Amino acid sequence: MASQDWIEKDFYQVLGVSKDATDADIKKAYRKLARKYHPDQNPGDTAAEERFKDIAEANSVLSDPEERRQYDAIRAMGSGARFSAGGAGAGSAGGFEDIFGGLFNTGGGRTRTRYTTGGGGGFDASDLPPEFRDLFGGGGFGGGTFGGGGYGQTPQKGADRQATTSISFAGSIRGTTIGLREGAGDVIEVRVPAGVRDGQKIRVRGKGHPGAAGAGDLIVTVQVKPHDLFTRDGDDIRITVPVTFPEAALGTSLQVPTTDGDTVTVRVPAGTPSGRTLRVKGRGVTTAKRSGDLLVKIEVAVPQKLSGAAEDAVRAFAEATGDADPRRDLVTRARL
Repeated sequence: MASQDWIEKDFYQVLGVSKDATDADIKKAYRKLARKYHPDQNPGDTAAEERFKDIAEANSVLSDPEERRQYDAIRAMGSGARFSAGGAGAGSAGGFEDIFGGLFNTGGGRTRTRYTTGGGGGFDASDLPPEFRDLFGGGGFGGGTFGGGGYGQTPQKGADRQATTSISFAGSIRGTTIGLREGAGDVIEVRVPAGVRDGQKIRVRGKGHPGAAGAGDLIVTVQVKPHDLFTRDGDDIRITVPVTFPEAALGTSLQVPTTDGDTVTVRVPAGTPSGRTLRVKGRGVTTAKRSGDLLVKIEVAVPQKLSGAAEDAVRAFAEATGDADPRRDLVTRARL
């Protein structure tokens, strides 16, 4: 993204977080907004689609520590900046003095920077921070100087390109290959590794803009579509499984689906309350570093309609357990 775009866009405002937000704050805000404005949740709503693109763009910058650092620096530098074409009263800095004047001053006054046009002198930006140095094309103005001897430029790689793609939940768990079609009709194949996270970036070498020192790279931001049953929590997979009251009270064994496409047997102990989570080791997301777990949340299902026999049985159970009061100390505990 061009630095001028970064100056004009407030990514913190897009995600609704403060400028000192932590990585966790940014991730939480992005997930909440992405679910709300995802095109699958808002079919035919162009405004929601544009909002979703802005949210994805903001997350791609703020979730990357290096890009966020550069963004913050450029935004701070660009507030109040004026780009002019020079002319009377423009000064010898060629219209950039409002942004860079403070970097070039050596005293406490408002000293204007002058660029030599004769001899071997010139401006060298090698001492500038990388995020400012990039604006000049490298270590100086293209690696050379302005001077009477001409302008020498070190060959530069082409600029990177940005792209965004959506994949299925299954594709994010198992890995997949997608094809991105360019305007000219060419298709770039992008291999998405198993375990890729929502919002993660994949670099495809040599598929960016061409340059004298070789083409830049293609940076693809991956957006993962939600699943009906599974949700991801780090490298763990969560699923909610309903059980009947007798199963929870007496205990049972369940066949629980996994992201592998098969099932795993989960033992529910007698007396398991609704909301308890049972862990199945190693059946979550498998990456190059580790394998997560499958987290099974038990939810006791309450029947919406009872037959006469079932209703009699429930009433008999209520009478048999009449001395049990789960709210016995509720009032006491509620006292402030």
